[in-house]
Amino acid sequence: MSDLKEYLAQKRDAVLRRRAHARSEGAHPLRLQARAQAEGRSGVRRIRIRDFQVISDSLPDFAGYDLGPSSPELLLGALSSCLTHTYLIQAADLQIALEDVSVEVLGQLDPRAGAPGHETTPIYPHDLSYTVRLTTDVTELAALHAAVERFCPILNLLRQGVAVRGTVERIPASRAAA
Repeated sequence: MSDLKEYLAQKRDAVLRRRAHARSEGAHPLRLQARAQAEGRSGVRRIRIRDFQVISDSLPDFAGYDLGPSSPELLLGALSSCLTHTYLIQAADLQIALEDVSVEVLGQLDPRAGAPGHETTPIYPHDLSYTVRLTTDVTELAALHAAVERFCPILNLLRQGVAVRGTVERIPASRAAA
């Protein structure tokens, strides 16, 4: 097990700096961007975020090669990562000593969704739940959990929903080949 004591001290300093910056005149929203492109012949999706790359794929029974997690699995991974990070942030802010944090997220995805007899079955991951495992000598963790539930961005996005707009841009195949 890792000892997070030093990291939590660094995280607390970062939290305090960010909080002060957020109250300053120079604070502004951050623009986030991710881009995915399907690769020919395999359908593997290369997701690019800043200077990072993640590969997403399907299972073989859905014409994939199982070279990476599916999009719904990445969603659960994003939630588990965000919850873990938010526990670290809030533990640092509340000065709660942790030695280890892990979060497991479970969900269901029903391939029958939308098929006859399953018209009301969600087409998206549903029945989501998470379990947090904290290694700590602190016995009272209710305030930490409440803070995480309040401040975890991905958890709150999933619980509250958000409007998403989409557009389609057509690129003529003759121009794309050039």
